[in-house]
Amino acid sequence: MHTVKEYIEKNKKRFINELIDLLKIPSISADTAFSQDVLNTADSIMKSLKEAGCDKVELCETPGYPIIYGEKIIDTNLPTVLVYGHYDVQPADPLELWDSPPFEPVIKKTELHPEGAIFARGACDDKGQMYMHVKALEYMTSEGNLPCNVKFMIEGEEEVGSESLAWFVPRNVEKLANDVILISDTGMIANDIPSITTGLRGLSYVEVEVTGPNRDLHSGLYGGAVANPINILTKMIASLHDENNHITIPGFYDKVEELSQEERNEMAKAPFSLEEYKNALDIDDVYGEKGYTTNERNSIRPTLDVNGIWGGYIGEGAKTVIASKAYAKISMRLVPNQDWEEITTLFKSHFESIAADSVKVKVTPHHGGQGYVTPIDSIGYQAASKAYQETFGVTPIPQRSGGSIPIVALFEKELKSKTILMGFGLNSDAIHSPNEHFGIWNYLKGIETIPYFYKYFSELHK
Repeated sequence: MHTVKEYIEKNKKRFINELIDLLKIPSISADTAFSQDVLNTADSIMKSLKEAGCDKVELCETPGYPIIYGEKIIDTNLPTVLVYGHYDVQPADPLELWDSPPFEPVIKKTELHPEGAIFARGACDDKGQMYMHVKALEYMTSEGNLPCNVKFMIEGEEEVGSESLAWFVPRNVEKLANDVILISDTGMIANDIPSITTGLRGLSYVEVEVTGPNRDLHSGLYGGAVANPINILTKMIASLHDENNHITIPGFYDKVEELSQEERNEMAKAPFSLEEYKNALDIDDVYGEKGYTTNERNSIRPTLDVNGIWGGYIGEGAKTVIASKAYAKISMRLVPNQDWEEITTLFKSHFESIAADSVKVKVTPHHGGQGYVTPIDSIGYQAASKAYQETFGVTPIPQRSGGSIPIVALFEKELKSKTILMGFGLNSDAIHSPNEHFGIWNYLKGIETIPYFYKYFSELHK
């Protein structure tokens, strides 16, 4: 019998090489040019689940990309853990900002990852963290110490809104029945300060289009006489925040959860250096809603941000033109109790109402999801906490995240079970950005820690 540390040391090189092979496949769900790559990634993960010890692995067809289902049922009287992850990745653009090609993984040492980190799109979000669970299962089945049942549900559309998962889950409630859901698609404070994510923000994502004249116009002949959609759009966007960076959409804050000062004081105990934060981002100062700290602004408060804006001539040189159309993509991160569909409706109504009569406005909702808070008194949280204590030697800090995993609220609604978010990435891992990476130490530490979650959850469930 090997301990998990011994097993990892024995198989370390293979574990790293398997992840590198997975990261070479550009499974970009947002771009149909990569459709076959997304499907190839699904096939690769199916093979890995079978090799890890799953007795049953299925490629479940959906209206979109397939969902991989796997299971290892050792005794129906024992509790069942459902592992969720995703095999799709974000687009790699802008490619010119990558130090190495995004789908040609390289290992490099960094200040935060002296043992090396794998640089590639999807390294941390979520292929690396998802694959930790596959290798943890391999260890438990190989050593014959899996203490409960395990199911896997790995999807290929998380980065584009999980629409097919929302279709799949209600139709497969019995298949997915579980006692707790385990996800690694979040991060922790630092390698020596582990944390467990206890809250996620919701999301509303929209695209707006502002149309002026029926064609592009000469800016000399028509400038000053005809509305410029780009000028109008920028004014409309600017008006969405007031002087205190408070969002001006009527009704936007009506259901926002206001945390007590006691809760805010507890959050403030998490180690945080504002100077290090600014230095890491190369900014002179932070910016956000008045009356809240940086960590509060990016976790317990809702936000509205422009993710992209375009229109008119953007090629080399000059072209004096008033564009017919201007566009923007806008995301709103929401806190628990804010319903994303309601917020989308409020945004649409407000944005249309502030448009000048000289333009037409179209708002197209893309996708969204609800926020989520998991209780720290559940046996799932307690099991995760004990697992981190076992491998890190310290008690993890509960922490709310600014990110969104919209399907977590869906799981609770349809499957009636709580989700535990055991992330092993760092904020500096550049997910969704050029030069995304995942520390080898973090990857292996996840594989080491996950089996202890199964152990303690099984013990506490009795």
